[in-house]
Amino acid sequence: MSNEANTATDAAGTDNQGAAGNIASYIDHTLLKPEASEAEVLKVCAEAAEYHFKSVCVNPIWVKTVKTALRGSGVLSCSVIGFPLGATPSDVKAFEARGAVLDGADEIDMVINIAAARANDKGALVDDIRAVAEAVHSGGAILKVIIETALLDDAQKVLACEAAVEAGADFVKTSTGFNGGGATAEDVALMRRTVGPGLGVKASGGVRSLADAQAMIAAGATRIGASSGIAIVKGEQGSSAY
Repeated sequence: MSNEANTATDAAGTDNQGAAGNIASYIDHTLLKPEASEAEVLKVCAEAAEYHFKSVCVNPIWVKTVKTALRGSGVLSCSVIGFPLGATPSDVKAFEARGAVLDGADEIDMVINIAAARANDKGALVDDIRAVAEAVHSGGAILKVIIETALLDDAQKVLACEAAVEAGADFVKTSTGFNGGGATAEDVALMRRTVGPGLGVKASGGVRSLADAQAMIAAGATRIGASSGIAIVKGEQGSSAY
């Protein structure tokens, strides 16, 4: 992850056309609506291949479909776990993650035990994240940890990020996009300061334009989660809520 961290500001200081092209490689092209159809999932995969996004991020039931559709494209497959509430026992999250990796997920985005973060219970957070990290890493995939910044104060955000580092995660991530709020440059900067250069930081939730993405990257993000990826790379304004 250090290579991504080291290139975090590459897109921020260039012109819009150059930045847009570079930013495509930061974007996890996302479709997490529970009602999403196979046709919609395949459309997102085709878009990701066309625009050279980093990954396609979907719910676990679509991982096999995405893996097949993206074969040979160079685009990674990503799935969410314990999503969107994080209120699932750790062993169930680990089981779900292991299944997604077996189905072909290259990356896993898990939601933490938010109640533990709000209770300042770092031990419970570490245990929760470590269980999933071990399952994910045993299959050769990487783990992003969603801390759901909108539901935490700054001290709790720091605690959750510290727990992710201790538990062996590869990334920390701002938001699900489903529980209010979303990514802010201030939260991304706080997360980057907390985890240092060794972990990735993913900004997700409400990133809908090139300017939004540039601001997140300038603050320290190394990945952008968005369903408005095409609008971002075209320099347009996206309308998606995620």
